Amino acid sequence: MKRNFVAWAALIVSSAALVSSQGTMRRVPAAPELPAQGQRVARELSDAFGAVAEFIKPSVVQISVQRKASANMLRRGTPGPNGPNGNMNPKDFEEMLRKFFGPDARPERNQFGFGAEGTGSGFVYDDKGHILTNNHVVEGAEKLSVTFHDGTEVPAKVVGTDPETDVAVIKVESSEYRPVQKGSSSKLRVGEWVMAVGSPFGLSQTVTAGIVSATERNEVGINSFESFIQTDAAVNPGNSGGPLVDMNGRVVGINSAIVTRGSSSNAGVGFAIPIDMASNLADKLIRDGKVNRSRLGIGLTPLAPVLAKQLGLDAKTHGIVVNQVVKGSPADKAGLKVGDVILGFAGAPVQSQAAFRIQVASSDAGQTYELKYYRDGKTQTTSVTLAREDQVVFDQERARTRPNREPQSETAKAEFEGYGLEVQPLTAELAKQFGYQNDEKGVVVSAVKPGSPAEAAGLEPGLLITKFVKDQKIQPVTDLKAFQDYVGKANEVAVYVQSSGSPGRFVTLSKASK
Repeated sequence: MKRNFVAWAALIVSSAALVSSQGTMRRVPAAPELPAQGQRVARELSDAFGAVAEFIKPSVVQISVQRKASANMLRRGTPGPNGPNGNMNPKDFEEMLRKFFGPDARPERNQFGFGAEGTGSGFVYDDKGHILTNNHVVEGAEKLSVTFHDGTEVPAKVVGTDPETDVAVIKVESSEYRPVQKGSSSKLRVGEWVMAVGSPFGLSQTVTAGIVSATERNEVGINSFESFIQTDAAVNPGNSGGPLVDMNGRVVGINSAIVTRGSSSNAGVGFAIPIDMASNLADKLIRDGKVNRSRLGIGLTPLAPVLAKQLGLDAKTHGIVVNQVVKGSPADKAGLKVGDVILGFAGAPVQSQAAFRIQVASSDAGQTYELKYYRDGKTQTTSVTLAREDQVVFDQERARTRPNREPQSETAKAEFEGYGLEVQPLTAELAKQFGYQNDEKGVVVSAVKPGSPAEAAGLEPGLLITKFVKDQKIQPVTDLKAFQDYVGKANEVAVYVQSSGSPGRFVTLSKASK
């Protein structure tokens, strides 16, 4: 009886606890559903990536290279501090890298393998077996082979290369694989989705996606002529030569270089050669086996806003200033002069100095083009017939060693305290001392004050000032007094300076506030 009582008591307590707990019980909420619209967009984007990858796949190849190993191959892809043309001094090159990519970064052509064997990428360019890739992929190759998406491997030969842009064309006998469809790199927008395809680290048919980070990158310092597309699509060693494609499956660039921090792998900054430039070069390589560039025969400098205002142009004007004209060149025959501002060529406006160089170089020698320029407050046009680059030679003597002393002539000098500048007339003695021609006219910089506007503009003793901008016109420096009257009354001046054996440049100076 006692045992039954205990059992009943336990049952009653348990029931009471169950009843009391029902007041605190909650239904477990159902898992939230993803918004239907978001799912649909995600699926459509995923389908788009998959469709582009499937579409481009038959046109992308892996290139295997065998070459003689040499010491300079170990770092062939890394530009030196002077760049490909030696046109950037080490300090400027290092500063540019720090500015754009951080203290440890360096731009590097991203071929996989710098020894006797290497792997790169490429893509079928036409239905005749031509394949477009990078010059640094095939440079120095003794043996080439191409592997297609289906595993078929065939030998290849080099048709032509252009080291100045890092473009190359090779050829296989097979023509059964579909050529790429070419897009328009000039129409690319920053932020647009793109996909990179290639063989990073030898892994063929690798596809990565990202966006266009920037266009017209022309200060990377790898090629002589460059206007790179920058992308954050993962590009690694071995991707070199592979296509960068838009979301229509059309090729817009050739993956060519990366920025690394010492690991030689992707850091989110890749560079591609625009297809507009590359296809123009490829057609010439297929036709002639080489690229014959054209020249105008002028030295150029970007149009600074301050100089534009001095010349009577809007400060936002896109243009380039002529700072040298080669005698007998197409530019000379067309009547161009130092100080002219070029605004357009062949019906297209000037957007940048790099773009203009590329446009002229890729135009046909012997053909006549319209050139628009600004002089003496007026916009004018002229016709210019381009010449081959080997027919226009810049007569720039090697810079003579300049004595490490200031001009010692006792002739009159003029000091401009607000600019930190002192000048004196060019005499026969000074011309001989600094290597100028006897018929040169101008004033020689005799002293530059440390920390002054003149020093900030790069002026130094021995430079020759031959022109200045006055009343929106380029005026020659005929004597010290005229120059003194001009500079002494102005708070901002634009002058043309030069040194022996080198093209000159326009610099602008603003008087320091007291």
